[in-house]
Amino acid sequence: MAVDVAMSDEVGTATTAHPLDPLSGAEIEKASAVVKADERTSETVRFVMISLAEPEKPATLVFDQAAPPARKAFVVAYDRSEKLIYEGVVDLGAGVLESWVPVPGRFPSYLADAMESVEVEVKKDPRWQEAMRKRGVTDFDLVMVDPWPAGYYGAQDHYDGSPLVCRPLSFVRSAPSEHGYARPVEGVIVTFNIDTMKVIDVEDHGVVPLPPKAGNYSEQFMFDSENRPAFTQFRDDVKDIVITQPDGPSFTVDGWGVSWQKWSLRVGFNPREGLVLHTISYDDKGVERPIMYRAALSEMVVPYGDVAPTHWNKNVFDMGEVGMGLMANPLTLGCDCLGEIFYFDGTVNDADGNAVTIPNAICMHEEDYGIAWKHTDFRTQEVEVRRSRRLVISTICTVGNYEYGFFWYLYTDGSIEYEVKLTGVLTTGAVEEGVVPKYGNLVAPGLYGPHHQHFFNVRMDMAVDGPNNSVYEVDSVVEADELNPHRNAWYTKETLIASEAEGARDWSYETNRYWKIASDKTNELGGKTAYKLEPRGVVKSFVQPGSYVYDRARFVQKPVWVTKYDPKERYAAGDYMYQSADVQGLPVYLEDDAPLENTDVVVWYTVGTHHIVRPEDWPVMPCAYIGFHLKPVGFFDGNPALDLPPTTAACHTPAPGSNGHCH
Repeated sequence: MAVDVAMSDEVGTATTAHPLDPLSGAEIEKASAVVKADERTSETVRFVMISLAEPEKPATLVFDQAAPPARKAFVVAYDRSEKLIYEGVVDLGAGVLESWVPVPGRFPSYLADAMESVEVEVKKDPRWQEAMRKRGVTDFDLVMVDPWPAGYYGAQDHYDGSPLVCRPLSFVRSAPSEHGYARPVEGVIVTFNIDTMKVIDVEDHGVVPLPPKAGNYSEQFMFDSENRPAFTQFRDDVKDIVITQPDGPSFTVDGWGVSWQKWSLRVGFNPREGLVLHTISYDDKGVERPIMYRAALSEMVVPYGDVAPTHWNKNVFDMGEVGMGLMANPLTLGCDCLGEIFYFDGTVNDADGNAVTIPNAICMHEEDYGIAWKHTDFRTQEVEVRRSRRLVISTICTVGNYEYGFFWYLYTDGSIEYEVKLTGVLTTGAVEEGVVPKYGNLVAPGLYGPHHQHFFNVRMDMAVDGPNNSVYEVDSVVEADELNPHRNAWYTKETLIASEAEGARDWSYETNRYWKIASDKTNELGGKTAYKLEPRGVVKSFVQPGSYVYDRARFVQKPVWVTKYDPKERYAAGDYMYQSADVQGLPVYLEDDAPLENTDVVVWYTVGTHHIVRPEDWPVMPCAYIGFHLKPVGFFDGNPALDLPPTTAACHTPAPGSNGHCH
């Protein structure tokens, strides 16, 4: 049955969109209307995520403008009455539901309406209310209930008719709008049935007093009732920094397409991954040279290292169990982004299939990045120096207490950097007065942050100078003694990752290991054109064999995974890991041992941070920075930034009385 729903003329409609453009609001609502009207669906279907069904990747990496592929939507829905996920594909132009396939034995990520309803329903439960009264809490309006994903507790969580559940945790504000995470309710765990929206069980592992001190940090709590500073006064010596570009930014934007310096790419966005980059290429002497076809966060997990009842099973897959795009912030000029900014709105869906716009979900701007290159000829005193810039494309997502900023940087020297900025509020626990926690550190009296780690896996569909690539592991090796009389020699050794059986790779501190993604083309020196993946700090996983999360998050056990391109292999921990116990994702992708030499390869990189909490992380964390680099290695015939123009200084001689300052 075809459904005819009128769509607006906004960028991204079926008639105007590039094949890789995200779905517009009109397209999302048309997709949901088509699903609702189809006889195969029921009234109890709720929409989890509606996103672009990306068309088949062209062999040339370029779509035929004369014959573009049909615009299609990929729909993930959940039928609460059947306890069953369905995957559907909607042809938006034809208004037809092409396929509607059940996915038995799996649970969906959070439904948008459940996030808000769980707190309301938990507070009605008399068992939960009694637990609060035991702790001296009688004003339930001051309690925050965070609907933590269920994780996996054992067989009772697993399929065979078991419900979709979450395990909410509670926190008490001392006044409306105060910092609730300063007073965690220790020992109380709710098991909540999302199918029926009812509390299943309330566990109470014993009363621990609520921490005594507020952790307020916002301006409204700057002073207490006697006008004394509650935490600190704002600094009065911070002068304005104004970023101006009188001629405007150097980038141009056409819909979702971006050109900057010699770079070109397409920006994308969807409810699960959030920010996506497509078709990244570099103009080298008039030749458009591809580097990556698609790059996005693939999965993340936050395993905690505490044995306490309310903490041991915290191992949230924030992307796959919640949805990073759904959690994206509307970004604010001058706060989140500074300078000449271009914003992309993000459009997602609610559980009814309505479009929801997140204004300014993606920020793009240029930054000065110091010296690009410099040399002084000490004989002639001639100086040549150029300044570097980078294009910044970013999004920031709030998942409960934590904020995650995801940043892609493109540089004038042809390099690419990915960075995660972690901030927001710690997950907190309460302890008795005088107790020093073993599995975390105190951040305030009676309040501690458990030890934990964050791991992020980024999927990069490489296309270095085209679709035929090979990946080499490169180690720096000390020369053998008989060839190394002065004990100073070392060389690099390249090892081809020939097939997927070898696709899971470890880092080596001893050899300063990196990975090279090489094309089937050569540079003027006869070497293969390539980019190298350069780690920026590697974290050992403390997820231990025998734990429930070990199999669920196998991707954290290796920093690098290499697979042959398969459009169905998108997520490092599998398509649906909510309440899962089994191995999914990358280890499964490697099982067919596909050949990896001179073919279409995907490189997956896991970057992590080992968070041993400090008092300085409270009450809101300073940003922590983790990431990696992709650098050209033989891709160019020389320094691609030689053609950067000299910079004109704002002033050369300080003004009289300026104490050496330029104006």
